Amino acid sequence: MTTLTIGFILIAALILLVLLGMQIAYALFSVAFVGIWIIRDNLGLAFRMLELTAYSGIADYLFATIPLFVLMGLLVSVSNVGRDTFEVAEELLRRMICGLGVATVAANTIFAAVTGVSIASAAVFTRVAVPEMTRHGYRPAFSAGTVAGSSVLGMLIPPSLLLIIYGVLAEVSIGGMFIAGIVPGLLLAGGFVAMLVSITALFPRFVLQDPDDVKARRLDRDFTPMPRGTMIRKLSPIIALVILVLGGLYTGFFTPTEAGGIGAFGALIVALSRRSLDRKKLWQVMKQTGVISVSILLLLVAASFYSRMLAIAGLPNAIADMVTGSGFGPLGFMFFYAAIILLMGMILDSTSILLIMVPIAAPIALGMGLDLMHFGIVTVIAVEIGLLTPPFGISVFTVHNTLNDPDTSVEQIFAATLPFIAVMLLVLVFVALVPGTATLFL
Repeated sequence: MTTLTIGFILIAALILLVLLGMQIAYALFSVAFVGIWIIRDNLGLAFRMLELTAYSGIADYLFATIPLFVLMGLLVSVSNVGRDTFEVAEELLRRMICGLGVATVAANTIFAAVTGVSIASAAVFTRVAVPEMTRHGYRPAFSAGTVAGSSVLGMLIPPSLLLIIYGVLAEVSIGGMFIAGIVPGLLLAGGFVAMLVSITALFPRFVLQDPDDVKARRLDRDFTPMPRGTMIRKLSPIIALVILVLGGLYTGFFTPTEAGGIGAFGALIVALSRRSLDRKKLWQVMKQTGVISVSILLLLVAASFYSRMLAIAGLPNAIADMVTGSGFGPLGFMFFYAAIILLMGMILDSTSILLIMVPIAAPIALGMGLDLMHFGIVTVIAVEIGLLTPPFGISVFTVHNTLNDPDTSVEQIFAATLPFIAVMLLVLVFVALVPGTATLFL
């Protein structure tokens, strides 16, 4: 049996272990260890490589970005900044067709620029936006689907944990990945807005329980507008954080790690100034930061060990030769790769897909002349779609569990996210065909 055959068997074994319920980190460690042992027929070498990977895998200063951005996102979440952002967006867009749906997308877009975690956005806006949309005559399932669909913006609009993980795995600049995500993220948000307005105009009963009543309420002038001072007060913390973190990052004043530290400190000041952070909440935030960060860093060590096993097996070079020999050009390979990720998204979570696929695909993409930052944005968009596709659809399940409404089934929420999936597929194709969308500011 050749080393290539062993490599392919080990990848299949990895996917099988994950599907059987083994945690992805343990599955990566196990498969990589056994693979090195079998391929080199040397148990001692497997142990030495494991020791070397554990020591050097996350020793770089760059890895401090992960706990810092996680801490910033959690502090923002407990500060009720998401609620205030939605309230201002609701006020400004109340006369627009599907105004509350558009307000949810707008608030998610701004919120994503300081959290970077889709699940956090889904949990926050389920509590804030869904009750408000339902109260104003929107179908509960559509309201929940809008929150789930727009929450994926947190994975693309920088700073994003998925962009950080991809940058580490593909060995490209994390700051560059953040810049590459700006235009595609805005395209996605704009596509969601256009879809919501169009679908409400063409199929109002898909969105609204009583379209005539909602239209009359939308055009009613008998309401008390929110004072401008209140709007500014509600928006100023999140705008200040966005300018502080992303402005400093994009101007080159901060490195990604420094931006994470400054952002976390700024988020702490916001939480304290709003008196939303007592000792108990601070302990919970610190504990969650530790749990999430350690989990991600352990995954990255495991992925590094897995990558070394793949290199020993010669798998990336062999797959690159197969792709070249099959007649796939760079674009054909990119679409084939995206299709595999879409299928994996139905059964695996986002981080697992990146950890399994990027170590294999990134060297091939580089060898075919593809820009790894453009390739990374296509990867993240494809992975994002998996957050909404059944049977896994973690964003949908997060919204369903947070909502806890027996009258709104998970199947109804999945159906309501279908228009969002369609928009994401269109943006995926467009970004793949037009690399400049990701490399415009690089």
